[in-house]
Amino acid sequence: MKKSLLLFLFGIMAMLVLAACGGGGGDEGASGDADDVEVIGEDVEDATELTFWTFAGQHVDLFRDSAERWNEENPDRPIKLVAETYPYDQMHNNLLLSLQSGEGAPDIADIEISKFPNYMQGEPQLESMNEYVEPVLEDSVKERFEIYAKDDTYYGLPTHVGATVMYYNTEIMDEAGVDIDSIETWDDFVEAGKEVVDKTDSVMWNVNTGDYIDYWPMISQQDSDFFDENGEVTIDNETNINTLQFMHDAIYEHEIAEITPGGEPHAEEFYGYMNDGNAASLLMPVWYMGRFIENMPDLEGKMAIRPLPAWEEGGKRSAGMGGTGTVVTNHSEEPELAKEFLAFTKLSEEGSINLWKVLGFDPPRWEVWESEEVREDNQYYQYFGDGIFDTLLDIRDDINTLNITEHTPDVQNEFSTNVFQNVIREQNQTPEESLKEAADKIRDMQ
Repeated sequence: MKKSLLLFLFGIMAMLVLAACGGGGGDEGASGDADDVEVIGEDVEDATELTFWTFAGQHVDLFRDSAERWNEENPDRPIKLVAETYPYDQMHNNLLLSLQSGEGAPDIADIEISKFPNYMQGEPQLESMNEYVEPVLEDSVKERFEIYAKDDTYYGLPTHVGATVMYYNTEIMDEAGVDIDSIETWDDFVEAGKEVVDKTDSVMWNVNTGDYIDYWPMISQQDSDFFDENGEVTIDNETNINTLQFMHDAIYEHEIAEITPGGEPHAEEFYGYMNDGNAASLLMPVWYMGRFIENMPDLEGKMAIRPLPAWEEGGKRSAGMGGTGTVVTNHSEEPELAKEFLAFTKLSEEGSINLWKVLGFDPPRWEVWESEEVREDNQYYQYFGDGIFDTLLDIRDDINTLNITEHTPDVQNEFSTNVFQNVIREQNQTPEESLKEAADKIRDMQ
């Protein structure tokens, strides 16, 4: 028996023990108690009940809107949607246990990208969505669907592209005399950073040490990753070593960057730091726009979105990061209805538009990016200007498929606890030494 299968089975046993120990107390079965339960269509006569599990309460907004539209458009096939929101780990553990035990699984469920490989072990207990995915692939960012597929079968529908961009503080860049549209390569970025540091009180950039959310897209845009398409570890390849060296040098050689306050861009320390204008740029996916609006109000009207710098002229200028695949389980008593409703929610034209209008996400179906509904004025355009989707259209072909495995969370842990600490903070290892050590640890887990 392969070591990976042994580890997987051990994980299932461990979760069974934890469930028996009563993380939530009481006899709660596979699903336990949700943090929040919302029922849409409760008063609709002869409605078919569908259950939806998520770990992100915001996603319920999308499904609420969809269920209401569905019932208006399909009065002969109404649904009663029971949307249950759980804590992140509890929901994923509950879902895995319910599928393994054959009891208590929902009809529809969100699965976060790093957890998805756990549900691809053996024969997936999920319904194929090919009949709905294949007709729209030509007009979509196909690579984001590939993440949730196995053996040419698409099981999960993505929630967004997660296109990674560079956010520039135009007030700082103007003070430094730098035209952000002149920054086409990382060499240009370094030179622009020197102007920022020389002429303003800000640094150009921050390097995360508690999250690889900036490092991963930087290697992806060079066609690299942590694993290859066969699941073999590639953490210590030359591209990854050189990219980590670049991040180190941005701080200690070029002196255009500093370590992110709080270690990562979701820290309260960073929000205040960025809001006060201490850095001129931030590398993050488009979905981070909401973080700006919620946590950095003083930057409204100052931030502009542009493609990432390329590593060479004509190189790729983006990468898709993060994500959630929504699935229909094969335990559903109404699988065809559940699949049709899920496709209606996330793949139909109106559903795709609502990924932007309701959630502020970049829809995987890029054909709607030029629609009037997507271009209507809203809080995102008011904060970042009207060029958001023009930028996305420029970079939509630059998105690579990510090779996610059951050890992707282990990679993240290695980077946040060892690699960045040793290379960026302590400087007691070279990028090559640290990445080789991390790669060997992950290989030993396989």
